Amino acid sequence: MAAEDNTRTGIGQVTFLTVAEVALVMRVSKMTVYRLVHSGELAAVRVGKSFRVPEKAVDEYLRNAYFDAG
Repeated sequence: MAAEDNTRTGIGQVTFLTVAEVALVMRVSKMTVYRLVHSGELAAVRVGKSFRVPEKAVDEYLRNAYFDAG
């Protein structure tokens, strides 16, 4: 039954990244990622003492932070 619930909500299709992986993708420090998570600018899920960030949240953050200098 639990697998059936995950399929309906799409949770099984979410890819989560560690803080270190997000830092690599964004080319920033892990502390910067932690600040973004704690300020609410970057969505994350707490798993024990760690955070996991949905890949879509990183994509959305970067899309919204895009700055056209030209």
